[in-house]
Amino acid sequence: MEQIGSNSWIDKVNKYSDIVVTIAIITIVVMMIIPLPPFILDLLLTLNITVGLIILMIAIYNVETLEFSVFPSLLLVTTLFRLALNVSGTRLILLEGYAGEVIRAFGEFVIGGNPVVGFIIFIILIIIQFMVITKGSERVSEVAARFTLDAMPGKQMSIDADLNSGLIDEQQAKDRRLKIQREADFYGAMDGASKFVKGDAIAAIMIIVINIVGGFVIGMLQKNMSALDALQNYTLLTVGEGLVNQIPALLISTSTGIVVTRAASDSDLGHDITAQLLKNPRIYYIASAVLITFSLIPGLPGVPFFSLGIIAGLIAYTLSKTMETAVEEELSRQEEQEEEEIKKPENVVGLLQVDPMELEIGYSLIPMVDSSQGGDLLDRIVMIRRQCALELGLVVPTIRIRDNIQLKPNVYSIKLKGVEIASGELLLDHYLAMNSGMVDEEISGIATTEPAFGLPALWVPENMREHAEIVGYTVVDPISVLATHLTEIIKRHAAEILGRQDVQTLIDSIKPTYPAVVEELIPNLLSLGDLQKILANLLKERVSIRDLVTIFETLADYAVMGRDIEMLTEYVRHALSRQISQQYVQDGVLTCITFDLQLENAIHQAVQKTEQGSYVSLDPKSMQALVAALNKELNKLAETGYQPVVLVNPAVRLYVRKITERVAPNLAVLSYAEIDSKVEVQALGTVRI
Repeated sequence: MEQIGSNSWIDKVNKYSDIVVTIAIITIVVMMIIPLPPFILDLLLTLNITVGLIILMIAIYNVETLEFSVFPSLLLVTTLFRLALNVSGTRLILLEGYAGEVIRAFGEFVIGGNPVVGFIIFIILIIIQFMVITKGSERVSEVAARFTLDAMPGKQMSIDADLNSGLIDEQQAKDRRLKIQREADFYGAMDGASKFVKGDAIAAIMIIVINIVGGFVIGMLQKNMSALDALQNYTLLTVGEGLVNQIPALLISTSTGIVVTRAASDSDLGHDITAQLLKNPRIYYIASAVLITFSLIPGLPGVPFFSLGIIAGLIAYTLSKTMETAVEEELSRQEEQEEEEIKKPENVVGLLQVDPMELEIGYSLIPMVDSSQGGDLLDRIVMIRRQCALELGLVVPTIRIRDNIQLKPNVYSIKLKGVEIASGELLLDHYLAMNSGMVDEEISGIATTEPAFGLPALWVPENMREHAEIVGYTVVDPISVLATHLTEIIKRHAAEILGRQDVQTLIDSIKPTYPAVVEELIPNLLSLGDLQKILANLLKERVSIRDLVTIFETLADYAVMGRDIEMLTEYVRHALSRQISQQYVQDGVLTCITFDLQLENAIHQAVQKTEQGSYVSLDPKSMQALVAALNKELNKLAETGYQPVVLVNPAVRLYVRKITERVAPNLAVLSYAEIDSKVEVQALGTVRI
């Protein structure tokens, strides 16, 4: 019942905390204006000391800095509270010559019958706080704020790298970014709040002088006291009032220093100190030997040195035994754990997981991933994923990067769903030089093939890079070679990368904005699997699926007439005509080759439709003639420097694509319906058989 009642009043305080804090701050300000009775002042001074102790305990037991993120604001409030108490105490001292029992008791305790000694001791306390703790806390806060802000970009990049490598998920990355922002805000606030502590210490010194001088004058002129009595009384009250306020100020200043000097840790300050000071027994053995040696030197006090030497030796001996016991227990625990693991049936479920995409590298290529060695491959992969999202509308899954000692040192392997789909070889201390077609002078190098597009190239050393560029070669660094290859592989296999869960993610991304479009199409007209096949068909020919709204609206219009996946894909291509034609247009002109009308009719008549789809059933002789004629025209087009594009009738585009994908998988096959009306078409050849 007590616990329930306790929680009840705590809940009520939390519920009205804003009102409580507002009233408290207004009361503190009012205290500077309205005189307080000595009894009330005694209670508030005691409360001030209590608050200082509580804040110090919180700082000591604090594990992470952000667990006490309200500290900068609390520092301002407590400083204002102490100043209000100073004003109230000064008012009572100067008006009545009496400021309550707490101030008198502290004054008598410190002064001890000697005002001069008491005043000197109090000044020493002020100097300790102002020159040591406050000044140090202020400097640490300033440096911590600067370094925290300077480290933010690096921390953000580290989070992106961990996210890209799969070590954390999107929510964890979001939480880490928020934590970094809060840390920057906290240390920035502490940098400013530490100035309050410094100002409070300066104000305390000025108030002391005012109280003593003002009290001395008032005691002699207004209260007819002797000079000695006035000095005795007002010095006692001033020192007592200053001390009773400086004790909590000293506690809070110490708390400030603890908070801003705390490094990252998983435990509180006490555990950290004991764990780190009592870590190595060898240190205490050496200290014990040195202290005992000092005790034997004539002229030095032997008993203190010898006593501390014996204590240090006992600590060292205890630590040694404790560490030996801990090692034995750890070995025993590991043996027991290994025995239990052997007895347990092997859990092979984790082995069934297949990563969507993997990049395996030989050990010589590890520096590309290590940022400390200048490698920025992780950052490049982040940019690749963004590029694919912008160009194709495809969210590329996390690409796992692993080192594989079974690979040759300079070889990398790109895997899709656990199966290698591409590989290449890099020389990190060389550059890849490719003939741009405008080379004035041949250079020597290690002959190789550019992995992304299969172009002949040379690996040249770094000292030949500038010369290769001067004579007309295109020179690329190894990481860019790998990044280009990886990008091309992703685009080439985008249709395989896109899974149903990825499609669901795309649907969820537009549903909040376009709920009517999504609800009309799915699942009433098309299933998730049908939609995935249509999007995969588009990606297979490198048509971006980023404009999902247009794609969904088109499918909703035509899916009511039939669920033929291939025909629905063609309808979507027609709707995306401006986007598709823009990919191949140069200066408003689309340069292409066309098919003879008779050839198009022959292809259309040879189409066979089955439940599994449609295919072209041309006789082998006609098929060979078609392929030969197509290659001939494509070669002519390539020689002129134009991108190979085939333009055919909409009725046969799909089937021409099925024929050409075997002999020229990267060939763009467009229909007249996919060409924007503003584009000028220039046919440089016609395929005939």
